[in-house]
Amino acid sequence: MTDQRMLTGDRPTGKLHLGHYVGSIANRVQLQHKYETFLIIADLHMLTTKNTREDIAKVSTNARDMVLDSLAAGIDPTRATYYLQSAIPEVTELNALFQNLVTVPRLERVPSLKDMARDAGKEEMPYGLLGYPVLQAADILCVKAHVVPVGKDNHAHVEVTREIARRFNYLYGETFPVPELVESEVPTLVGTDGQGKMSKSIGNVIYLSDSAEDVRKRVAGMYTDPKRIRADIPGTVEGNPVFIYHDVFNDNAAEVADLKERYRAGKVGDVEVKDKLAAAINRFLDPMRERRAHYEEQSGLVDEIIVEGTERTRREVQQVVFEARKAMGLTAAYNQLRRKAERARKSREDTTP
Repeated sequence: MTDQRMLTGDRPTGKLHLGHYVGSIANRVQLQHKYETFLIIADLHMLTTKNTREDIAKVSTNARDMVLDSLAAGIDPTRATYYLQSAIPEVTELNALFQNLVTVPRLERVPSLKDMARDAGKEEMPYGLLGYPVLQAADILCVKAHVVPVGKDNHAHVEVTREIARRFNYLYGETFPVPELVESEVPTLVGTDGQGKMSKSIGNVIYLSDSAEDVRKRVAGMYTDPKRIRADIPGTVEGNPVFIYHDVFNDNAAEVADLKERYRAGKVGDVEVKDKLAAAINRFLDPMRERRAHYEEQSGLVDEIIVEGTERTRREVQQVVFEARKAMGLTAAYNQLRRKAERARKSREDTTP
């Protein structure tokens, strides 16, 4: 492991699914062996679209589920530091320092923000959502991360972070690394309904925590070729969600090739194709189920991981914010005022009879 750092994470809005895995978690599992790893539980980001008392009350439960999902997926708790974003107020201070280094028109050009507002049923964009990439820059730079493995939706966000880091360094001196984006091999995963990406809010998902029976049921209801009403009708493989999933998750390449050949020739039914996909996904998830059971047996372990990681990260962030304030001259400004105030106070005391 080098002395370079990686930062990534998720909003605590529910359990993680296969789309999360291919979009970023698989990269995290690989990169944790190369970089010092920080994984954020981004509950302040969650507030941009989910901010009712009921939403906030679910944060601790959802945080536990997310961390457990990640550990089950292969994250090593001895290599990764998890932390709860809202428990580190210095992150919001860094956000305040960064917000004047980017313009409103620049943020309005981030394409995913409008999509997020639409998906959340927002007719108008909240101020916090417009500033989402700035807070994300604070998340990344507060631990001086060098790499950021994210899904396709966050590519533009990371570019804003890079611009802010460069702008800060130009104005105040070299303080932050300019982080690199690490893309996944499968940037997005189509939902089981074939209607856009896999999304918790839509419900077209297969969760990493699903049982074998849950997986079979979800796969059985997957969208396929709508023009193929009988098994003897030649079907389309390209763009077919069932075969997209086979390509990503089926470890038996010969089986996939055979299914594609027969599907195109009208010699295999959707039932067999889906049955074999469900079996493949369950083979993929079985090791995760074993690791999940291991961690679940240790009562309170996940809570300890989050709390200890948050306390460790806060100490790191406090130092980084101090460095940023010092580079900007804010620390010197207050120190000058404080010293003069102390001299004035001492002078009054010396002259008081």
